[in-house]
Amino acid sequence: MSIRLPAADGGLRPYRPNTAPFTPLAHAPARSRTFYAAAHVVADPLAASAEAGPVLDWGSTLAFRRRLWSQGLGVAEAMDTAQRGMGLDWPTAAELIRRSAAEARAMGGRIVCGAGTDQLEPGRTHSLDAITRAYEEQLAHTEACGAGVVLMASRALARVARGPEDYLEVYGALLRQSAGPVVLHWLGPMFDAELAGYWGHEDLDDVIEVFLKIIYESPGKVDGIKVSLLDAEREVGIRRRLPAGVRCYTGDDYHYPQLIAGDGELASDALLGIFDPIAPIAARAALALDRDDQAGFRELLDPTVPLSIHLFTAPTRFYKTGVVLLAWLAGHQEHFAMVGGLQSGRSLPHLATAYELADGLGLFPDPELAEDRMRRLLSVYGVAS
Repeated sequence: MSIRLPAADGGLRPYRPNTAPFTPLAHAPARSRTFYAAAHVVADPLAASAEAGPVLDWGSTLAFRRRLWSQGLGVAEAMDTAQRGMGLDWPTAAELIRRSAAEARAMGGRIVCGAGTDQLEPGRTHSLDAITRAYEEQLAHTEACGAGVVLMASRALARVARGPEDYLEVYGALLRQSAGPVVLHWLGPMFDAELAGYWGHEDLDDVIEVFLKIIYESPGKVDGIKVSLLDAEREVGIRRRLPAGVRCYTGDDYHYPQLIAGDGELASDALLGIFDPIAPIAARAALALDRDDQAGFRELLDPTVPLSIHLFTAPTRFYKTGVVLLAWLAGHQEHFAMVGGLQSGRSLPHLATAYELADGLGLFPDPELAEDRMRRLLSVYGVAS
């Protein structure tokens, strides 16, 4: 039996769904690399009013994280994939961090959480002191919950910083008081246009000098830097210059297989949004690296790249819509609704292609359920499938 999906010419084309899903494998975390899946949140579709702030379905949200931990993946919590800065406010993020950190302790799972400045009123100019205090509040909360910290790039800091010296001042102050090593977060403007010129420079070579100075001036305080530039060559150059013991976490959802595999001398660890929908494959690929099976690793992970490129196509910030669609189709949640109505962020043809690519990879545990839900979505748009 086939389903009719939107075609490039504006019509419909038949697609025969996959009948051989990829079976998740429960296992301990890999030893050779650190893999964090940046996890999405499940909205409560019955929330009465968007003006009252985001409301999450806590049961489904936390169940998804338990699923990631059970497969040996770490969780990167309250990050961009969780709609941080695109609907998820700080009070809800703070509660998400608290609950997820408690679940991680109960399961023995690895977790890092985003600490930023998004409690500050957006669109206004804030002083460096106010920005630092906002960071400090979120840093203290995350550490008090027992989670590792990702110091997220700050729109407020990007707006007010006069140059690299302001970044050195703010990050230096935060690292001096952090309880443990943190992950620095470099999110390129393709993910968030308000972060253009982050670290005080437009030229990326100059940018690298700034955050390297921050790292070298705070020995032992930086676990790694997450690089989300979609530029593999640039990332390779960065990791060659990092001090011993400081990780490069790839956030490159276009080139992650080659960056994680490494060049025979150095390799990237991973903190990726694409690991949310492809978790069963990513987890098995990590085990292949533990066996030093590079060919097996690439055989597993390379075929996932077309799906990732599709989900992260411009405007890249709407990739979360595709991620949540696939979670719904896979049966990990009971609806396709998102915080702030972001389920409308992608077109029907885009969503249909995401379904087809994910189905071809065997990512739906119950292909018949996924097909039925895709038919229902098509019908909402008036498409008889």
